Amino acid sequence: MEQNNMVAMILAGGRGSRLYQLTDKNAKPAVYFGGKYRIIDFPLSNCANSNINVVGVLTQYEPVTLNAYAGQGQRWGLDTAGSGVYVLPPSEKDGTQFGVYKGTADAITQNIDFIDNVSPDYVLILSGDHIYKMDYADMLATHKANKADCTIAVMPVPWEEAPRFGIMSCDDTGRIVEFEEKPKEPKSNLASMGIYIFNWKQLRKALIDDKTAEGSSHDFGKNIIPGFLNGGKRLYSYKFEGYWKDVGTITSLWEANMDLLNKNSELDLDDPNWKVYTEDIPALPHYVSATGSVEKCYINQGAIINGKAVESVISNGVTIGEGADVYQAVLLPGVQVGDGAKVYNAIVAEGIKIEAGAVVGEKNSKEIELVYKNVKKGE
Repeated sequence: MEQNNMVAMILAGGRGSRLYQLTDKNAKPAVYFGGKYRIIDFPLSNCANSNINVVGVLTQYEPVTLNAYAGQGQRWGLDTAGSGVYVLPPSEKDGTQFGVYKGTADAITQNIDFIDNVSPDYVLILSGDHIYKMDYADMLATHKANKADCTIAVMPVPWEEAPRFGIMSCDDTGRIVEFEEKPKEPKSNLASMGIYIFNWKQLRKALIDDKTAEGSSHDFGKNIIPGFLNGGKRLYSYKFEGYWKDVGTITSLWEANMDLLNKNSELDLDDPNWKVYTEDIPALPHYVSATGSVEKCYINQGAIINGKAVESVISNGVTIGEGADVYQAVLLPGVQVGDGAKVYNAIVAEGIKIEAGAVVGEKNSKEIELVYKNVKKGE
């Protein structure tokens, strides 16, 4: 791919309210995943592996941690001449304070000048809160081959989940003939993944028109994409056949972490051909003592295990005490599980202390418990 032929814009300003206390002081894309990664590592790594040199990260809600993290482009090899990761919060322009991004399309509209300065032929719109690995260069090749004006990455979802997504119908060539955003009664289960490629000149005009359109939500799914379709533009689907998960709920975040433990999972973080880059944590290797044991666990640097951990994701700097039992749990960085404590079917937030003898969750429960404050025995 030619340098700057396509610029990526990652929408990373969402609150992620269904993750509850995990996003009280953090934007959803900054939430930890897999022991040492953050969710935004995935779209950023995809960009790096797809040879996309310029990436804008549009932040808004609780942006401090995310801004500092995403601004370190060297983590993804995006710090060479002509490349970079640019943090783009809402800003003041011509004496006008925009205040907030009013919708996904408005977020891009407010950054038209940034994209114009790069002068790409194509713009890739991404969400900052999905776990997946995708070659965007392949998607762009499909876009060009179809002579498309817009290409949407899609995959089938269970019918009962279809009302949560933008749903489309396509003809035999993959051309989109109908699109509905979160329909109550979907006609198809072919869902948008929230990944779009647009020809920049056409998108630019549509964004400017939408900016002053009465009653617009300034949203890609509700306004821009239907506008393209109704205007006779060439919209095509790009069928993705890999691992993809929207980790927007506690259960889905837990499930995605558990998927790392499945040797047959398509979410392979040890693939040398498609690395997922992240912050390099200075820490000692993990340690399992004579009293400790692990079974089918994902263990990260600095973890000290003196108890038993089974089918769990153990993050950086976690300590599990003697006689403790951790089962199907996700322990975020710095968690301390005291001697004799039990942690079952849970996500334990960063830095939390499960004191000696305390019990969290139930071993055979289908409910995933979020632990966001210290737990004492008997609580």
